[in-house]
Amino acid sequence: MGEDIAMKFGERIRARREELGLSRAELARTLGVTLSAVSNYEKSISFPKEEIILRLFDCLQTDPNTLFQDSFRSGKTVLTQAERSLLEHYRGLSPMGRETVRSVVDALCAYRDDLEEGRAEQSPRVIPLYRSPAAAGYAAPVFGEDFDYIQVTDGVPQAAEFAVRIQGDSMSPWIVDGSVAYVNHDPLKAGDVGIFCVDGDILCKQYFKDPAGMVYLFSLNRARADADVVFGPESGRTLACFGRVILHAPPLPGKD
Repeated sequence: MGEDIAMKFGERIRARREELGLSRAELARTLGVTLSAVSNYEKSISFPKEEIILRLFDCLQTDPNTLFQDSFRSGKTVLTQAERSLLEHYRGLSPMGRETVRSVVDALCAYRDDLEEGRAEQSPRVIPLYRSPAAAGYAAPVFGEDFDYIQVTDGVPQAAEFAVRIQGDSMSPWIVDGSVAYVNHDPLKAGDVGIFCVDGDILCKQYFKDPAGMVYLFSLNRARADADVVFGPESGRTLACFGRVILHAPPLPGKD
């Protein structure tokens, strides 16, 4: 607060106290401060703390805008109408009611501060992007290494747990050459696109398993049906699924 404004604030305290016929000692007892503190307020040597200011408004039976009318530029008030209404309601409460309001406000402010501090300290979430390309329709060939971290921003699905970069056109136009596929570990269902390891090769394909146990790994680009993989339970081939690609895939071939 500027020196001139502080001086006017102190003068108005004194003027209002005298108008009400209160001595400094009486005002000090009501405020719960020392006589010298009231004297310092009126002489603009010191400024009351927030809780003292609230009691001061009550003791002097005055509107805050009266004491602070020069604290802002001309034409502006210290409090809005809504704020003045809240203050009037507050002043009409019992001492216990006022203490309850202060406790609630303190708790809300502490909660706000904790949220802001948490947001400031929280590190952005990152996921690994496996970067090594393979042949057409293949994903990164080595899991657990050869990757960069990418930040999960608005352009990345929040459910993504890792990502792979696809090379080739066998999954076009849903996953185009050079694009990134975002993957999580949700259970794989028929028609989902997944990241698979087949006999040591890493593939990105659409999954289907029929009642007889035949496994079909389809290319979404049916012009590249030559890249499909089909094998049965007795084929001796190995299959592992690393995750489900987060993608609204088209219907299975022959199911549309």
